[in-house]
Amino acid sequence: MQIVSGKYRHHCRALLSLGVPIVVGQIGNIVLGFADTLMVGHHSMEELAAASFVNTMFMLFVIFGMGFSYGLTPIIGNHYGRGETDRIGTVVRGGLLANTLMCAVLLAVLAAMYLNLHRLGQPDELLPLMRPYLLVNIASLPFVCWMNTFKQFYDAIGDTKTPMYVLVGGNVMNIVGNWLLIYGVAGLPELGLLGAGLSTLLSRVAMAAAFALLFFLAPRYSAYSRGFRHGRAEWALLRRINALGWPLALQMGMESAAFSLSAILVGWIGTTALAAHQVMITVSQLFYMVYYGMGAAVAVRVSYFHGQGDLASVRAMAAAGFRIIMAIACVVAVPIFMLRGHISLLFTDSAEVCLLVAQTVIPLIAYQFGDGLQCTYANALRGISCVRPMMYIAFFSYFVVSLPLGWLLGIRLGMGLVGVWWAFPVCLTCAGALYRWCFSKRVG
Repeated sequence: MQIVSGKYRHHCRALLSLGVPIVVGQIGNIVLGFADTLMVGHHSMEELAAASFVNTMFMLFVIFGMGFSYGLTPIIGNHYGRGETDRIGTVVRGGLLANTLMCAVLLAVLAAMYLNLHRLGQPDELLPLMRPYLLVNIASLPFVCWMNTFKQFYDAIGDTKTPMYVLVGGNVMNIVGNWLLIYGVAGLPELGLLGAGLSTLLSRVAMAAAFALLFFLAPRYSAYSRGFRHGRAEWALLRRINALGWPLALQMGMESAAFSLSAILVGWIGTTALAAHQVMITVSQLFYMVYYGMGAAVAVRVSYFHGQGDLASVRAMAAAGFRIIMAIACVVAVPIFMLRGHISLLFTDSAEVCLLVAQTVIPLIAYQFGDGLQCTYANALRGISCVRPMMYIAFFSYFVVSLPLGWLLGIRLGMGLVGVWWAFPVCLTCAGALYRWCFSKRVG
C-alpha cells in the first residue's frame, strides 16, 4: 500500500504514534457530545432542538479559542526540536496570559449574544430552554481556554498520552453527571437540559485543574514548570503568540462559522430541522475530531522538522498525514452511510428527524475529501508558522462561498436542511486546495 511504502513509512509511524492518543482523546469528546445529545434527546425533542442551537453557536467560540491556543504549537515545537527546554516553560506562562486575555474578549461577545438571543429568529418556545443552558456554557469558557493552553504544551513536546487520559477521564465524569442531573437520579433534581450544561461545566473545571496539577507537580515536567516559575513577562513573546494565535483563531472560527452560523439558517426552517441538524453535527464530529488528532500530529512533527530546517521531511510529513486521514475517512464513511436510516433513532423517535438525517448523510460523506485536505494542510501551515494567509483563505471559503451558497440552496431554492449541508463540500474543498497551494509555495 502506498500509504505505508517507501519514504512515507517512517513518517506514517511517527504520525500514528503521536496522533492515535490525540484521536482517542477526541473520540472521548465525541462520546461526550454523543452522550449529551442522546440523553437530552430522550428527555424531550424541544430540549434537543434547543441544545442544537446553543451547542452549535457556543462551539464557534470554543473552536475560536482552540485556534488561538494553536499558536503555541509551532513556538514550543521549534524550541523542542532545537533542545531549548528551558524556554518552553516561559512560553507556557505567556500562553496562559495571552489565552486569558483572548477569553475576556470572547466572554464579552457571548454576553452580547446572550442578551440578544431573542433577536436571532429562533422558535419562541425554545428560548426559556436556551437561556440557562447558554449561561452555564459561558461560565465554562475560561476553563476551556486554560485547558487548551496546557494541552498544546503536552502535544508539542510529543506527550500526547497525558491529554488523552485527562480528556477520557473528564468525559466519563460528564456522562455520569448527565445521568444524575438530566434525569434526577439519587435524589438530585431533574434538571433536563440545564443538568447537561452543569455537568459539562464541572467536567471542564476538573480537566483544566488536572492539566495544571500535572504540569506543576509531576517530576517529568519539572524542567518546564521551573521555567514557568522563573520566567518573566516578555512582550516580544506575547506579540509572537498573538501574531500566530489570532490568525489561527480567525481561520478556525470562520471554518466553524460555516457550520455554527448555518444553525441560524436551519432555525428559520423549523424545530424539526434544528433537531436533525444537531444529530448531523454530532455525527460529523466523528470525522472532524479524528482528523483533528492526526492533523495536530502533522503540526507537531512539521514544527519539529521546520525548527531543524529539514524541508524535505516537512513536505513528506504533510503528504503522509493526508494519506492517513483519507484512509481513516474511507473506514469511517462506510458504516455511517450504511446506517444512515437508523442513526437518528439513537437520539429521538421522531420519524421526520430520521428522514432528514438519512438525506443529509449524503452531503456529509461528500465533503470528507475536502475536509481531510483542509485539515492536513492547515495544520502543516501552522507547523511552519505560515498563518496569515490562512485567514484570507478561510474568509473566502467560508463566508464568500459557504454561507451564501447555504442560504441559496437551503432557503432561496427551498432545499431545506439538505441544501444548507450541500454548501459544505464546496467550501471545504475550496479551502483545502488553497491551503495546499500555499504550503507548496512556501516549502517547495
